[in-house]
Amino acid sequence: MGGNDKQGFGMRQGVLTNQRVRLLMSIGQQCFRGYGRRSGERRRKSVRGCVISSDLSVLNLKIVKKGEQELPGLTDEEKPRMRGPKRASKIRKLFNLTKDDDVRKYVNTYRRTFVDKAGKTHSKAPKIQRLVTPEVLQRKRRRASAKKASLEKSKADAAEYHKLLLQRLKEQRERRSESLAKKRALRQASVASKEAAAK
Repeated sequence: MGGNDKQGFGMRQGVLTNQRVRLLMSIGQQCFRGYGRRSGERRRKSVRGCVISSDLSVLNLKIVKKGEQELPGLTDEEKPRMRGPKRASKIRKLFNLTKDDDVRKYVNTYRRTFVDKAGKTHSKAPKIQRLVTPEVLQRKRRRASAKKASLEKSKADAAEYHKLLLQRLKEQRERRSESLAKKRALRQASVASKEAAAK
């Protein structure tokens, strides 16, 4: 239960007066906007007490118990359910269906028909979400196969790269050993020529 006075100030539970009071409020309290504030900010705000008086313009009430007579426009006429659940599992729960039952047949129970301005009749029913169809299963299998193929391809690429790397290292070692052998031969030749010149 709650309400607003003629100036638009809301009633607050626990303020036992029919007047308007100014309270120091912080984020998370009733009648205080929590977003767009600084962390830990407190403000003094005007609120109306929870005691009903003639200053109120709006009073929000809840029907707790129905009496002997009907309330006109509220309980005297049966209103059809305008919207039902959209999710397949929730439709199954509503109509107590098994996994084998076709959910699409039961959406028609809250299908809405209406006439537009041109005079055409249209029919609307909610689009079922999370409905497992053969197409959905096919897409799932396709995603799984694509994932498996990409994993195999990456493994093959990694193996090929490793093989190429080993080959390059081997070639590098061979080139290095060849250059060392050449240097050694040149050094020996220069030593031999020096010895021959000395004799």
